[in-house]
Amino acid sequence: MTDALTDRDVLEAYAAYLRVERGLQPGSVEAYACDLRQFAEHLERSRDGVLAGATEADVQALLEGLRANGVTSRAIARKLSALRGFYRWLLLDKRVERDPTMNLETPSSWKTLPKSLAEGDVSEMLERMGAAARAVDADGLALRDYAILELLYGGGLRVGEICGLRVEDLRLDVGVAQVRGKGDKERMVPLGRSAVTALERYLKAGRPELQRAGRSRVVGIERRLFLSARGRPLTRNRVWTMVRQAGAHEGVKASPHTLRHSYATHMVEHGADLRSVQTLLGHADIATTQVYTHVALGRLKAVHRAHHPRGRRRGGEAEPATVESV
Repeated sequence: MTDALTDRDVLEAYAAYLRVERGLQPGSVEAYACDLRQFAEHLERSRDGVLAGATEADVQALLEGLRANGVTSRAIARKLSALRGFYRWLLLDKRVERDPTMNLETPSSWKTLPKSLAEGDVSEMLERMGAAARAVDADGLALRDYAILELLYGGGLRVGEICGLRVEDLRLDVGVAQVRGKGDKERMVPLGRSAVTALERYLKAGRPELQRAGRSRVVGIERRLFLSARGRPLTRNRVWTMVRQAGAHEGVKASPHTLRHSYATHMVEHGADLRSVQTLLGHADIATTQVYTHVALGRLKAVHRAHHPRGRRRGGEAEPATVESV
């Protein structure tokens, strides 16, 4: 029954269903069709198969191939969602006997280890940017960029939180910043001495310089903490570009995300518990923070080897097991 259906026939019928019965816009219909065509091409290459005859293994192979090629879990989840809708329609229309996507895990639930930088790489980047900010001829942009880097790594802020900060959100006298995170939830983030010093210098000399640059262009400028060269509120793209360029000088691929992950990773490596890191990062669910358990596990193994009688080594060799220890 299913072998008589060509992919073209099935896709045209499904597109008509999406347009007429579901009322989707042309762009949405084309997006679904694009994902389905990609799967059809995968089937044709792998075993000369057709969409209506796909198996769970076929779908799984596609997802694993996408992941291996660096496609994000969010993008893969969207493609799987398109396949789910397609095969539900085929099943209800009695064009297939089984939905091959029914038992597959949603890729958005896949846990990947966050990328982080080595402590030495971060230190070198901050030292170089700090030296530029402390120079006699340092301009407002140098002071701003260094303060941002200190907040990203020293406070673990998201790039959106950086751009949304206002001058009044800082309490430098007590070393904290009030941050508005996802869902407009607020949290207090402690700031280290380096971040406080960098922010004080930026507020004293850097921000006034940038503010003057935009005074003739912007009336009633907002109280945003970080401003562009034209005195406007800083954008996320500009922060991403600045961090990427700062990392390139050290030969590392840096981004606001990698600095935030480095902040959390290095905290755990130095003994911070996951609940504290969860609060500092502003994660609503501890499950989000648990991607850092691989760091905690490595530290605990080192502690065990160093302090437990059965974890120590004698003469460079592992202590052998005895009958009593079995």
